[in-house]
Amino acid sequence: MTTTTKTMLDQQLYRARLVSSVAATAISLACGTNYVYSAWAPQFADKLHLTTTQSNLIGLAGNLGMYLMGVPVGMYVDGRGTRPPVMVGALLLGLGYFPFKAAYESGTGSVPLLCIFNFLTGFGACMAFSGSVKTSALNWPHHRGTATAFPLAAFGLSAFFFSVAGSIFFPGNTGAFLMFLSVGTFALTFVGFFFLKVYPHTSYRPVQSRPGLSGSQQLHRTVSEESKHRAGRSYVDEEPGMSPTVYTTPSGTTAPALSGGNDRLVEPSSSRDVSPPRRSNDIEAASAETQEDIADETSSLVSRSSSLPGDVHVESSVDMDRSHRVDIRGWALLKSLDFWQLFCIMAILAGIGLMTINNIGHDVNALWRYYDKTVDDAFLVHRQQLHVSILSIGSFVGRLLSGVGSDFLVKVLKASRVWCLAVASLIFLIAQLCALNIINPHLLGFVSGLSGLGYGFLFGVFPSIVAESFGIHGLSQNWGFMTLSPVISGNIFNLFYGEVFDKHSIVNDEGERTCPDGLDCYKDAYYMTLGACTIGLCITLWTIRRQHNERLKEANKTAED
Repeated sequence: MTTTTKTMLDQQLYRARLVSSVAATAISLACGTNYVYSAWAPQFADKLHLTTTQSNLIGLAGNLGMYLMGVPVGMYVDGRGTRPPVMVGALLLGLGYFPFKAAYESGTGSVPLLCIFNFLTGFGACMAFSGSVKTSALNWPHHRGTATAFPLAAFGLSAFFFSVAGSIFFPGNTGAFLMFLSVGTFALTFVGFFFLKVYPHTSYRPVQSRPGLSGSQQLHRTVSEESKHRAGRSYVDEEPGMSPTVYTTPSGTTAPALSGGNDRLVEPSSSRDVSPPRRSNDIEAASAETQEDIADETSSLVSRSSSLPGDVHVESSVDMDRSHRVDIRGWALLKSLDFWQLFCIMAILAGIGLMTINNIGHDVNALWRYYDKTVDDAFLVHRQQLHVSILSIGSFVGRLLSGVGSDFLVKVLKASRVWCLAVASLIFLIAQLCALNIINPHLLGFVSGLSGLGYGFLFGVFPSIVAESFGIHGLSQNWGFMTLSPVISGNIFNLFYGEVFDKHSIVNDEGERTCPDGLDCYKDAYYMTLGACTIGLCITLWTIRRQHNERLKEANKTAED
């Protein structure tokens, strides 16, 4: 392969990766619609005469679908590839939202059934989002924080996109807006599916022949019949997104990992990756050969060690990245202290964010009805959509800042990405203090804006932290385990909020529930989240300190070896 041909191929791959990243971002834009729930939940609850607790249960079902299914979805993405889950997710999103439109138009609906349908929207979003994030992480291994920041940011911007579109095209029409959610989420995900693909990087660079060596003097690499058979089988049976079922500990040992229904032990990549026969006058990079295209995200990107005397050992910067040197998953993950520290941080901070995200509409209603007795429903709907948009923009900005900022921390300041979680904790702390003291509804934007910003900082960097801590090859299933934590905390915080709000609510003659007490309607809920946020900040600082010491020990051990 000539240098010109290789350059053209690299340019084509670069453009293809950009297109794939745009598709991943568009898909993610459809996956964050659970966070637009506050824009239509109060009107939906009023139409169906639901209590705040019942409304929160429906909202929590969507969160359960998004977070509870993270583990099986992650294992499916790692085992079957990044594209099939996107198509399934498109169907579930479209089918999940449509019954809400029908229930609103009829004015009746079963709460358990509505919970199931909202669960489907979360489940579908989880599947499509997992595929898009892993695709971005694999396509840009040198800039993983920045690459994943865009789909993560689009996920956060989803509520803004749909709420603004709804207020422009369907002002005051909740039924039409629900139909828009059903069609819009399906269309974005379905179209993006056709452009989403992983274009793998390899660890080889061209090795030029030394002048003066004749063809008979140059090294030849041959391929055994067994290796040919193994390579051919892999090429046929595996597709992008599948991963090996061995994990590598930081010390370099291997052990089987939990990979779902069919656990099997496979050979390390150094023994199963093969190279096609070379011509006698050159040795080309593996990326130029057809069979080396097998080495996508299903294969280890660690440089192959040579078994021939005099061969040059080649390592790329991708190989040196810790996320490609470790593969911790399954039981090994659950035995890791790093996992439980990060799990607790995610549980506390995500639960705090979800409480405000799901209930900002109730905050708006409580403060405005106390502040101005003359406000009507149309005004309140507009204000709810405004604060959902503020939340979404804050989340978008936070995800971008934390993703790009974490790369800056690692590459320039040589610091840990976990510092972004400390920033998120501080932002949430300020947001809770604002929520406990703001009685003027004109200032409520500080609560929604800071909550969105903190939530974005949290989720913008967390996938990169998980990949860096436990390895890129098991990212989807490890991320799935991590997102189980908001299931627990989200339920606790949201149900507590509902209990507090209902305690202060009254039922009018038409069966509608309202709370006339202003800030007191929800103040006690924010006292609880303020205490939780303080605990989360302490755990984050402890994690930074501990990981710093562990990395120093690991570096010293590597230097000694």
